[in-house]
Amino acid sequence: MEKEVNPHFEDFLFNWDQKFQFLVGGYGSSKSYHVATKIIVKLLEEKRTCLVVREVFETHRESTFSLFEEIVEDMGLGDYVFCGTAPMVVKFPNGSRIIFKGMDKPRKLKSINNISIIWLEECSEIKYEGFKELLGRLRHPTLKLHMILSTNPVGEDNWTFKHFFKDEQNKRLILDDKELYQKRTVVVGNTFYHHSDAEDNLFLPIDYIKQLDELAEYDPDLYRIARLGQYGINGERVFPQFEVQPHAEVMKAIARINMPIMRAGMDFGFVESYNALLRVAVDPLQKILYIYWEYYSKGLTDPEIEKDIAEFKETQELITADNAEVKSIAYLNQQGFNIRPSYKFAGSRLQYTKKVKRFRKIICSSRCTNTIYELKGLTYAVDKQGKIIEDQFKIDPHTLSAIWYALDDYEVTDLKEEAKGRPRSKQPGRRKKRDEK
Repeated sequence: MEKEVNPHFEDFLFNWDQKFQFLVGGYGSSKSYHVATKIIVKLLEEKRTCLVVREVFETHRESTFSLFEEIVEDMGLGDYVFCGTAPMVVKFPNGSRIIFKGMDKPRKLKSINNISIIWLEECSEIKYEGFKELLGRLRHPTLKLHMILSTNPVGEDNWTFKHFFKDEQNKRLILDDKELYQKRTVVVGNTFYHHSDAEDNLFLPIDYIKQLDELAEYDPDLYRIARLGQYGINGERVFPQFEVQPHAEVMKAIARINMPIMRAGMDFGFVESYNALLRVAVDPLQKILYIYWEYYSKGLTDPEIEKDIAEFKETQELITADNAEVKSIAYLNQQGFNIRPSYKFAGSRLQYTKKVKRFRKIICSSRCTNTIYELKGLTYAVDKQGKIIEDQFKIDPHTLSAIWYALDDYEVTDLKEEAKGRPRSKQPGRRKKRDEK
């Protein structure tokens, strides 16, 4: 039996050395076709049960199931391999079978036994909890276990990127995705990585590739996903001027500022949200915001937070905090901290955000890893029509709230006056009272 395949997938088709095989690529790269072919060949060789999963069960009919049907016929196996639709199943002469399930019907997963291969098609659409649940379903008393995951790349905030590449918030690096784009196939531990794009599919019409190339002119995000097959930031970035620099360089830059404006802001959290306390410095002449120190925690009581930030009691730096947390502010004041509530008001989210966006540069120390995680790729939320919502974001950025409060009484007009040479105290936390302005 002979079958034409794309050369870039030849090694993948017969490689079963690793438990996990992660395929990411652009539109039309033929990754799904070769995953299906690989599974058919394996199930012809060995008696196995393969589970194919998508987020929504009904999407199998016109995607994975029809793909298996097409390949079975193309390989001349129509008289030997049975493709049934009620229920959807592919059965082989040696007892192997392929079954199809959706994560929208999790109860039906519980009765499945002796699964030795799982294919997660469009795995980025499946929730991380679903992926971990499926790992528990991958079990067999004697056969080697395999999980194949295929997807078009999405945003770096997706679980697939955090699990298989980088999770900046938890300081976890498995593989730099740029290394995969360069080498195309990489093995790390028990995972085989494979990258592909439209040019890897020799059977793809040239006109289709031209269509993908045209995306660069009017939809760069989709071009990166569809044509290049690369992860990135999806949506409009809130702070395109945000950049990360080594901590030592940031501190040197702050030391060179003529009359820097030093601030500290704090956002409180507890069970699901985080406490975020940031020290920032403003270069009023250059209109640059520096973020050089952070405190980030979760699930702590006020006395526990007090211990963590004890240095602020010693320095008596003024902390401007979320005015919704009156009790926490009062407690820290009683313990000797110099902390006051912000002037937050209805509609202030938009005004605060616009204020931060007006900085020519936002430079963050490499030590502020949580700030980097939240702000580097922060994008606006969108409404049902796809229009951005200027005061809402795709995540809840606690470090941005801390910046809002740190710059609470700081206006662009102050920047203009400072640029003209008006004096201002260098001392951290000193500022004029609002009623004196």
